[in-house]
Amino acid sequence: MSSILIKNGTIADTVTETPADVLIEDGRIARVGSLGDVSADKIIDAAGMYVLPGLVDMHCHLREPGFEHKETIETGALSAVKGGFTSVACMPNTNPVIDVPALARYIIMRGEEAGYARVYPIACITKGMKGEELTEMAALMGAGAVAFSDDGRPVSDSGVMRNALEYAKTFNLLIIDHAEDKSVSGDGVANEGANATIAGLRGISRAAEEIMIARDIVLAETLGAKVHIAHVSTAGGVELIREAKQRGVRVTCETCPHYFSATDEEILSYNTNAKINPPLREQSDCEAIIDGIRDGTIDVIATDHAPHTREEKNREFDLAPFGTVGFETALSLAYTYLAETGVIGMPGIVKLMSHNPSRLLGLPVVSIKPGAMADVTVFDPECEWTVRADELSSKSKNCLYDGWRLKGKVIHTIVGGELKC
Repeated sequence: MSSILIKNGTIADTVTETPADVLIEDGRIARVGSLGDVSADKIIDAAGMYVLPGLVDMHCHLREPGFEHKETIETGALSAVKGGFTSVACMPNTNPVIDVPALARYIIMRGEEAGYARVYPIACITKGMKGEELTEMAALMGAGAVAFSDDGRPVSDSGVMRNALEYAKTFNLLIIDHAEDKSVSGDGVANEGANATIAGLRGISRAAEEIMIARDIVLAETLGAKVHIAHVSTAGGVELIREAKQRGVRVTCETCPHYFSATDEEILSYNTNAKINPPLREQSDCEAIIDGIRDGTIDVIATDHAPHTREEKNREFDLAPFGTVGFETALSLAYTYLAETGVIGMPGIVKLMSHNPSRLLGLPVVSIKPGAMADVTVFDPECEWTVRADELSSKSKNCLYDGWRLKGKVIHTIVGGELKC
């Protein structure tokens, strides 16, 4: 394995920023400090750049098996490293869904074959994602599943969710809930509000999300169990979680870059790449999400990378599927909308996009310290670039941010001591 010397960079961890060189040998961090006299097979000049622990995405969709026309594990993992992610956890709403150990092992095998980012499976909470009968969670965990979710579908039956949380508590497993009351959201396609009315689109009320967040908080509090809320998008959801944490409830949550960088004004042009579930909300919700990031209510920034083909997205807004790709823009969006605006610094971003997701998924926490696994992201905060969907490595190009100008760009990603981009 080749040695790599990263010179003149600034290491950011969850607390500090420290100028230092980093030597990588045999897949691990060998030395950190002033290493002017050290040689290596590959030398990266990171002057003016951040050297970060590799990013970890705890919520993405790689579509394989069954929907390889949208994305494969190989193309998704390549897109992930292009965005600075060294590990990703993929949701189970594939075909077939990931509800048996053999399929969890398949995901891991395909990730290893691809050889880009590390790929970890998230398995289903219920068999067939039907919301009725629990999967064999312990067996799935033994096969490599790092969490459990029926993402894309809510577990609507509160009794089933209670049983899932009790089971997960016994084995210290993480339940990730897609918080949506389908009886409230119905066939809505955009945030319920003025812009949906102007566009003539059916609305999705904030209540659909907040009712389920409240239910999950009550169940977690009753059982002393832990629950993780996926893709929080509303001001009310943030406040429910904030209050629950203050009471000591074992609830954590994530948001996504599109919920602090975009609003439902994007739907006025009928851009189907702005059709996302939960939907883009209003500016007041964006501000609440940012406040939740600032005060620590929100634990994780995940991508919810959701690839779809041009043909699928190039339909009437009502008929197009929900979702946008997100790997290759996530860190730049976090830097542009959070660091550049003074909400949090790069250590805060490292906490939200590397440390916390690793901790919640039970993965080794990545760090830039001697002896640590060499998963490293090199990020240039001064690089300004325009997002071009056609230039993204994802197999699908349904990017909300096509044409947007962003600040900061991933330059290199190293996984297990190997330079991947």
